[in-house]
Amino acid sequence: MSLTSIAGKVFVPRQKALLRHNTEAGQMQNEVLMRLLRRASDTEYGRQHGFANISSYEQFAKQVPVNTYEELKGSIDRMRHGESDVLWPGRVKWYAKSSGTTNDKSKFIPVSQEGLQRIHYAGPRDAVAFYLQNNPQSRLFDGRAMILGGSHAPNYNLPGSLVGDLSAILIENMNPLANLVRVPKKATALLSDFEVKRDRIAREAMTKNVTNLSGVPSWMLSVLDRVMELSGKQHLEEVWPNLEVFFHGGVAFTPYRQQYERLITSGKMHYMETYNASEGFFGIQNDPTDKSMLLMLDYDVFYEFEEISSKPPRGEASGHSSSGETEGGIVPLWGVEPGKNYAMLITTSCGLWRYKIGDTVRFTQKNPYKFVISGRTKSFINAFGEELIVDNAEQGLHYACQQTGAEVSEYTAAPVFMDEHGKCRHQWLIEWRVAPADLSLFARLLDERLQTLNSDYEAKRYKNITLQPLEIVTAREGLFNQWLKQQGKLGGQHKVPRLNNSREHIEQLLKLNA
Repeated sequence: MSLTSIAGKVFVPRQKALLRHNTEAGQMQNEVLMRLLRRASDTEYGRQHGFANISSYEQFAKQVPVNTYEELKGSIDRMRHGESDVLWPGRVKWYAKSSGTTNDKSKFIPVSQEGLQRIHYAGPRDAVAFYLQNNPQSRLFDGRAMILGGSHAPNYNLPGSLVGDLSAILIENMNPLANLVRVPKKATALLSDFEVKRDRIAREAMTKNVTNLSGVPSWMLSVLDRVMELSGKQHLEEVWPNLEVFFHGGVAFTPYRQQYERLITSGKMHYMETYNASEGFFGIQNDPTDKSMLLMLDYDVFYEFEEISSKPPRGEASGHSSSGETEGGIVPLWGVEPGKNYAMLITTSCGLWRYKIGDTVRFTQKNPYKFVISGRTKSFINAFGEELIVDNAEQGLHYACQQTGAEVSEYTAAPVFMDEHGKCRHQWLIEWRVAPADLSLFARLLDERLQTLNSDYEAKRYKNITLQPLEIVTAREGLFNQWLKQQGKLGGQHKVPRLNNSREHIEQLLKLNA
């Protein structure tokens, strides 16, 4: 009997409990909300907003304001300096330095002990539970897990509080027994220099029996490329013959899928998406035939959703409008409608109350509630009313790559408000893993696909009146990594901003590319 078949029995009770997601979504979420309110009723924030008197969602929405990081920053700073019972009971020791934001300002997200156990560790456990349920012949635990994470940030530490990438916090607080089944060793995993870490991880892992991978697709691919360089092999299964699954998250997998499938040709390889962030763990792809994810409803996370306006905001032509503007109000889970884009708000056992996380989602169904990540509230282009979101960009690039055989390594895009000829367009800066033979054909296919996917973009492209055909600039190899390194964001959970309504980031990149 394999170790996996023995360990798999531990997950059976949870696999049965997860069935509640199919029929009891509203009840589960109400239970979570009441538990969080009772737990935090004697905190400073809880007393200020009358948590002890709240007995319904309606009261909660009325008494507790919507928050961004700026509203909670003062309280979080006090918590980092050692104050207790501010946003959450007791003292919170760990803070996740936020990444994946288009804002360079550092954000420090509290990570309480309850949050670690009931959110951040609960998600990976359930991902394994679903995977074993879908793959009864798995030998997952008969080998090692290669887990790619970030590092601590000691320059931000204060007496009594520590800062790091979320992945580093999870590794630091992991059950020591887990270190017996994972690679690389802890000291390597927490290195801050990604270029050094990449080489050491590859060297440590390539001689082990790795059965599963966990991490951000872009950074994991970089490590796997190093494994291939060192091993001299053609395909990854020649190095790790028992590799069977990649648990991925952090960025959309679509632009990287072809590259992974070329690297790993084994028919037994699986890919499973998860939705985890510094603020929490929210979704798992529980059905391998369905690209959407199941929203996890019984962790210490209560969800709300703010509908994103489908109409171009006023002042669209100025280039300063925001597609983050909303209308239609905020609703709990049971108020959402499939097919609409929503900005997500969370309330958690880490002391985040009605917190705007910055991501947008679109539900594909109810009971169970399944969704896809459609973008970020700050990652879009709406300079001319075109409302282009990351989901459109990912699908458009995937189509153009399919048609031309190209492969995208990294990209970003921004508007050109007006050039010397008075023309407006979108400018895409793309670093290729495999460049298209005909760049103009790729650009035309991408442009046409975006018009098919987005009627607002199509309207603005009509007869080239508002928007000219998009422009693609080829980035030299390593450009985006060089830029991330300059920003102090190379490796870990850091991401390249995909779409931006301003030209701040693309101008920095173009200057480096010159």
